[in-house]
Amino acid sequence: MTNLKELKDLLMEYAKAQSVSAIVQWDQETYMPDGAGEFRSEQLAWLSALAHEIHTGSRFQHALAKLVDLESGNIIDDKTDPDTKRFLALVWKDYHYASVLPAAFVEEFSRLTSQSQQVWAKARMKNDFNAFRPYLEKIVDLCKKQADYYGWTLTPYDALMGQYEPGMTAETVGNLFSELKDGLIELIEAVRKSPNKPDDRLLKESFDTEKQWMFGLEVVEKMGYNLNFGRQDRSAHPFTTGFHPTDVRITTRVFENDMKSAFFSTVHEAGHALYEQGLPAEFFSTPFGEAASYGIHESQSRMWENMIGRSLPFWQYFYPRLKELFPILKETDVINFYRMINVVEPSLIRVEADEVTYSLHIMLRFEIEKMLINDGLNVSELPDLWNEKMKEYLGVVPEDYKMGVMQDVHWSMGAIGYFPSYALGNLYAAQFLNKTVKDHPGFWDTIRAGEFSVLLNWLRNHIHSRGRQLDPLDLVKDVSGEMLSPKPFLHYLKNKYKDIYEL
Repeated sequence: MTNLKELKDLLMEYAKAQSVSAIVQWDQETYMPDGAGEFRSEQLAWLSALAHEIHTGSRFQHALAKLVDLESGNIIDDKTDPDTKRFLALVWKDYHYASVLPAAFVEEFSRLTSQSQQVWAKARMKNDFNAFRPYLEKIVDLCKKQADYYGWTLTPYDALMGQYEPGMTAETVGNLFSELKDGLIELIEAVRKSPNKPDDRLLKESFDTEKQWMFGLEVVEKMGYNLNFGRQDRSAHPFTTGFHPTDVRITTRVFENDMKSAFFSTVHEAGHALYEQGLPAEFFSTPFGEAASYGIHESQSRMWENMIGRSLPFWQYFYPRLKELFPILKETDVINFYRMINVVEPSLIRVEADEVTYSLHIMLRFEIEKMLINDGLNVSELPDLWNEKMKEYLGVVPEDYKMGVMQDVHWSMGAIGYFPSYALGNLYAAQFLNKTVKDHPGFWDTIRAGEFSVLLNWLRNHIHSRGRQLDPLDLVKDVSGEMLSPKPFLHYLKNKYKDIYEL
């Protein structure tokens, strides 16, 4: 179909522009000299404007209008096959979201967020919320405008969240989180009362950072992360970025006296990277070559990090190698090590949180974001509100901004509405893993043997290769046979921690 080829050619132009912008952003977070920030903001603003013009300009409109009514999104040819209809519906949806944003707004947003990320990084190091506050105030204002441009029915926050989790509303997420919160609080209370708490002080000893780095790479390569098409670097905040399935990069940070941090962030990011490397390259630049949602993406990283990477079978394979690298670990056996890496303890930092308390960190941010966007919460009130909610949700209060309201990079990026995807990822992951185990009854024996292809191939076939063919709720139902629910995740947690804490 000639018209479809014309549209796909323009989508490829757009994807290339976005990919170049992503490389520039990756460099900003890894190797860019400190003094290059101001011009980097101009580069990114220019690239954003270029990509926006390709995606919404007259050439794209002309090509899309031959296939889809630009106003309604209706497919012009009723005889179009279902796959092409889904493809065109997604292309139109993405175009619609982009076209309602004025080019000047896109350029302003890009310039502001590029500057704010640099300001945030420096202000966080100095524990200076006031230096970051004016940028965050502007970002919140622009996000409110963005929601209005998109249009919304129930709340402006729904419009923002819809960018990351199609088909979700704050009401739906709120209901899921309410049930999840009740189950988590019950489990945390049982753990708190247990007299059989693991002692993880050994893991706070000195661990050579280069050996940590090497071991992490050994593990993720064994998992299936292809280093011919990827690499790992250092950054202030661990992240994954994919420019194409043949170029997918991860970053982490390493601490000498916290060996869990670098290892599990490396495995987490590798989970994202496996998804990116598994997206069908033949559909690159199209919706069928993109992840289903940010929450589905997070399901991959949370599954690999926690459900696999913190499991006993995983360490029955890898622990001998870890002891070779760090002889101090010969003081304990694999069972005790397994208990050490699964300590449940309410803490201040989201990315370091255990898998039981982690979702509470997300619920806190979800509530605050709704108040910022829907209820007129002033940015100046954030630090106090943050501390209040930390005490309410987790029973701990940060002593400074760095450990509290300034710990995450997301708001400096303008990614308001993103956080719910993290906790939804836990729920998706539990249902995906349940189905994998059901399909492969000897699954845990393969993990114990250091064989990860069974899991990776299952994910490739059922999740990665399907791109955005289905929205997340439909994908979960199609893959697992069940509607999305907190119950499988809570069941997984209760079974696991019942044994660890002898509940």
